[in-house]
Amino acid sequence: MADRRFAVDDVPDPDHRLADTAANRHYVWDPDLDPAITVDPGDVVQFDCRDAYDRQLPRDPTPEDVAAVDAEGHPLAGPVAIAGAEPGDTLRVDLLAFEHEGWGATAVPPGDSGAGLLPESFPEPHVRAWDLDATADDGTPVARFRDDDAPAVSVPIAPFPGNLGVAPEEGPASTIPPRNVGGNVDVKHLTAGSTLYLPVEVAGALFSVGDCHAAQGDGEVCITGIEAPMSVTARFDLADRSVTQPEFETTGPFTPTGRDEPMYATTGIAPDLMDATKQAVRRMIAHLHERRGLSRADAYVLCSAAVDLKISQVVDAPNWTVTAYLPESVLG
Repeated sequence: MADRRFAVDDVPDPDHRLADTAANRHYVWDPDLDPAITVDPGDVVQFDCRDAYDRQLPRDPTPEDVAAVDAEGHPLAGPVAIAGAEPGDTLRVDLLAFEHEGWGATAVPPGDSGAGLLPESFPEPHVRAWDLDATADDGTPVARFRDDDAPAVSVPIAPFPGNLGVAPEEGPASTIPPRNVGGNVDVKHLTAGSTLYLPVEVAGALFSVGDCHAAQGDGEVCITGIEAPMSVTARFDLADRSVTQPEFETTGPFTPTGRDEPMYATTGIAPDLMDATKQAVRRMIAHLHERRGLSRADAYVLCSAAVDLKISQVVDAPNWTVTAYLPESVLG
């Protein structure tokens, strides 16, 4: 079995642990929430985070299981107050370690929900469970579909929290859109070893985290990455800098394997960036379906888990270019 822990070297023992209990969990961003704990700058906290489905899915879910999930929003662990943090300060968050539980899921919502990048192209819901305990031939931990009859794909695991931030000045606020203070930013490069800087809007900052992903393509196009419960270990401090939106330092990985590798790419060219994005993803889905043998629904899932979208140019008016990159190593 592959190692489930992804961490920097010499992670210190946590000073505090927020166990998965109702007292340590909430479903909105709200400056009026009482902190679960108050910590000092420099303290290390381990958060036990539920997946985006609030631990309501079996390990081999059906679309009906996904539809039956009753959640008020993303389940977030916290909030943690940092002693001395005041509005106008900048909170430094060092992401030190992630440990998953061996499984995850990626779901395509029904088209009439309007969710995801291409709801009009996928009227029927779809879900794939992932085994996170597999390894590639070189020993790299990878995610594979749990169903033996599913396509053979191997997505390198690079855990990160999709939803992390501090409380906004006004609330309660939904966990779905990101804001100046963070939230559902879905930046897949916030891996172990990264440092995140967040603008503080309320006393104590009130940091929370959740919605962890074992892997995700830039874009998260079907609305979910590889959603997985896991623990997150982070260190907090106040930074001597000013930020107005999240900023971060990271070493990636910037390709799924962390190295330059062969890719297949499709482009979208249009006068609107969202239209160009949709074109690029539709063409990648067509490539995976017509030339690689995946069903269209599985191709959409794979695009969300492992295809990176990049803005290639925004200067050649009137059309802009978006490119979707698929690592060849993922297939097989």
